[in-house]
Amino acid sequence: MIDKQKVVELINEWLEGKEHFLVDVSISKDDKITVEIDHAEGVWIEDCAELSRHIESGLSRDSEDYELEVGSAGLGQPFKVIQQYINHIGREVEVLGKDGKKYKGVLKSADEDAFVVVITKKEKIEGFKRPQLVEVECRFAYNEVKYTKYIINFK
Repeated sequence: MIDKQKVVELINEWLEGKEHFLVDVSISKDDKITVEIDHAEGVWIEDCAELSRHIESGLSRDSEDYELEVGSAGLGQPFKVIQQYINHIGREVEVLGKDGKKYKGVLKSADEDAFVVVITKKEKIEGFKRPQLVEVECRFAYNEVKYTKYIINFK
């Protein structure tokens, strides 16, 4: 069985001095290693190939038979680490709360404890006959949501 900590150490070596960050590492029972990295401006295939070579240089195929897949965090996939929230500030996101409610809005801020999304909704305002569109800030603790993901817009 491949040691996950060893793989993470190799990844962290490669990440040192770079603006890339680790999103996820998983190792299946049949030793398939899957690594996801990200960068504020996207990940290039060359980055994945370079990281793959670095990981392979630190593991021995003689002692372990493994399959290695290195890729970027997929567009439209749920965020897994806080850095993804930070990188998407100012962009439209979809949040699914643990209560089953979906929220769509612009990610305003994110820190270690929570994130804020500005949503537009209709509310009855005194002096108006019809409900008016208003912007409301919704604060979510990370443990209050099932997922948050970037909304891909083709406009």
